[in-house]
Amino acid sequence: MGGTVSAHHDAETLLEVRGLTKIFGTLKACDNVDLNIAKGEIHALLGENGAGKSTLVKMLFGSLEPYSGQILWQGQPVAITSPGVAKKLGIGMVFQHFSLFEALSAAENIALSLDDGAPIGQIAAKARALSYSYGLPLDPDSLVGDLSVGERQRIEIIRCLLQTPQLIILDEPTSVLTPQEADKLFETLERLRAEGKSILYISHRLEEVKRICDRATVLRHGKVVGHCNPREETAASLARMMVGSEVKSVVRAPLEGIAQAQTLLEINGLSRKPATPFSVPLTNIRLAVRAGEVIGIAGVAGNGQGEFFEAISGEARQSDAAAVRIRGKDAGRLDITGRRLLGAAFVPEERLGHGAAPRMKLSENLLLSRHATDGKAFVGTGGVTKSASIYNAAQRIIEVMDVRKSAPDPEAAALSGGNLQKFIVGRELDRSPAVMVVNQPTWGVDAGAAAHIRQALIELARAGSAVLVISQDLDELFEISDAIAVMHNGTLSAPMPAAEATLEKIGLLMGGAEPGHAPHEGEAA
Repeated sequence: MGGTVSAHHDAETLLEVRGLTKIFGTLKACDNVDLNIAKGEIHALLGENGAGKSTLVKMLFGSLEPYSGQILWQGQPVAITSPGVAKKLGIGMVFQHFSLFEALSAAENIALSLDDGAPIGQIAAKARALSYSYGLPLDPDSLVGDLSVGERQRIEIIRCLLQTPQLIILDEPTSVLTPQEADKLFETLERLRAEGKSILYISHRLEEVKRICDRATVLRHGKVVGHCNPREETAASLARMMVGSEVKSVVRAPLEGIAQAQTLLEINGLSRKPATPFSVPLTNIRLAVRAGEVIGIAGVAGNGQGEFFEAISGEARQSDAAAVRIRGKDAGRLDITGRRLLGAAFVPEERLGHGAAPRMKLSENLLLSRHATDGKAFVGTGGVTKSASIYNAAQRIIEVMDVRKSAPDPEAAALSGGNLQKFIVGRELDRSPAVMVVNQPTWGVDAGAAAHIRQALIELARAGSAVLVISQDLDELFEISDAIAVMHNGTLSAPMPAAEATLEKIGLLMGGAEPGHAPHEGEAA
């Protein structure tokens, strides 16, 4: 390890951090952190949720002010007092939580971050050309509100690249990308590195860190605990450095007696017209999820997964009451609360703003989602809320899910992305629902927490619930699913038993191949 680090000390340093510290109340989010990034390297910043990664990069980008310590840019001390100062220095950042205006087009959002005053048509043309050259195709005229999370991520990346930064900070950039999109992104990053650009790369996907990163700095509880060359490590050894102990493997117990099990979630010929010009229509979707099983839904971003989730959750109701059945009862015309009262629970893809109200406390968010299902426990006579009961329930979820926080009952927006995800998933698991529908369960969550969430979903199913998981992480789906279906262009394939599924088969379906079609010799897959 030491040889690798010293070799990069000899290289020309672009950015150096000395003793950087940030304190929130009594929590040292960053504690005397040292870091150096060389020109022309991809440097990984690793650590579990709450380790201080996001706090550190926000100080580098001027979104937070350090309590103490020093930042040097090309050898000179600098005070990065705002993102504007960071951009002028040559630092660009793609945040884990997007900062886009939904009512504006992609091009208009990009224009807001540029200072050159160029006409919108010129910006749109540049964005389109850059996006296609990097293999991240983008329609500059599309409204952000109509785009999938993966497509929004592309806007953020292209917006950053248009500013021609010397250092690009990427916070979980592949968490909403398909494997194919991620491969394209890696090609882009390697090209930027070859051009002499530097990248600070935050990811919980350790195999991709091993694949593309030259060096890694590991944080634990706000302190630097090690440096290494990721290519010389295993995913297990990197995870061990991050958490300080072995990460438990996910165990999927054999599925027994499923043929006789009760169907708890049933989708019958679900079709849905596009709500907007950019939405994906759903066509004749049929699916049954039985007690005891986990069904995984794979698919490239923007193929109708969001519309499918809205239809199941009750955000978009159906005219045909039997199109969605929960525990044997027609639920197609019920709203979210009505479906929750039948024993269903839902975790949406976008956690901040959709899964949780950013400026409300965790206990208040708990009340918002469970006031109907936990009425007597949370609300007394006359509609008076039982604050102590709500607070205690929130603390129970925080403890079970190991949610790291800087206050006893913080606002949702105060948590790191992974910790908020743990709370939202835990909020639904805490009810022991009969039906659980989750969209991207471990987006932006570290290895230890991801294993915890995945194991909890399996155990919920094996205890007799029906679990439906929509995910772009194929490794995750293969780890937890008893069968995998693929969504493509608003249609759903028949679930394929996990024992029969392969990456190649699922990948072909994701690309639009007809089920059962195998390429002949000489035919392109």
